[in-house]
Amino acid sequence: MNCRNKIFTSESVSEGHPDKLCDRISDKLVDFFISKDMNSRTAIEVMASHKNLFISGEVNSQYRYNNDEIIELAKDVIRETGYNEDWGYDLSEINFVIDIVKQSDNISQGVDSGGAGDQGIMFGYATNETPNFMPAPINIAHNILIKLSELRKNNQIKYIGPDSKSQVSVYYNEKGIPEYIKAIVLSTQHSNEVLENGMISQDFKNELKEKVILPVCGDMIRKDTEIFINPTGLFLIGGPIADTGLTGRKIIVDTYGGAAPHGGGAFSGKDPTKVDRSALIWLDI
Repeated sequence: MNCRNKIFTSESVSEGHPDKLCDRISDKLVDFFISKDMNSRTAIEVMASHKNLFISGEVNSQYRYNNDEIIELAKDVIRETGYNEDWGYDLSEINFVIDIVKQSDNISQGVDSGGAGDQGIMFGYATNETPNFMPAPINIAHNILIKLSELRKNNQIKYIGPDSKSQVSVYYNEKGIPEYIKAIVLSTQHSNEVLENGMISQDFKNELKEKVILPVCGDMIRKDTEIFINPTGLFLIGGPIADTGLTGRKIIVDTYGGAAPHGGGAFSGKDPTKVDRSALIWLDI
């Protein structure tokens, strides 16, 4: 990324975002099949549409699974994320549809002897902007949501739900070095308890700023850094109830936040014989 005297923006999404929830269910199933048979071949897609959850794709495995196992694994992810009836996503009300079939023999012949036999384009990228070699904007955006999730699960910030997004704009100086944060946007699902006169209270916004944003961003924040918390208003309804989720729809979030070229293939749901996955150093958020 050639960024000099410019502002670059990246976004991240939380574990409870509808698309990321689908990614995580897909990956949970990959782990499951490989734990049962290390040679399992998987290409699993999930769509969460309101109170319907569709799990489809192709699996070749020596393990003989049943649909009830698949459903329970999906439920585990939903529970771990923090969704329940309080957040409008009650497991007892979700209709699970399973449509998994055997992998095509034409695809199998390309990966079963000698590895990945299908074509694909992968890009690798690293930078010294951060200790983990990720671009600063996406790294900060991730860390904001990681901190938010930690405080939510520890009950150190109350009344917030699993669905949230962050966006960070970083100014790069004339040497191409990230110098400060120009703007931060943090939007999180919340309950009625944070409302005051029908609007999100300033106390709640201040709490998110003091407990999440400032500790994560540190001296990258200046006096003129703009901080927007739930700028579009109420976020009472979140997750798949509010917006349909789909596996593989957050691949820019999963990589470099737009700072580098991208091959286009999704990662989640695929076993390591798919080069989209095996060529990736995975950052699970």
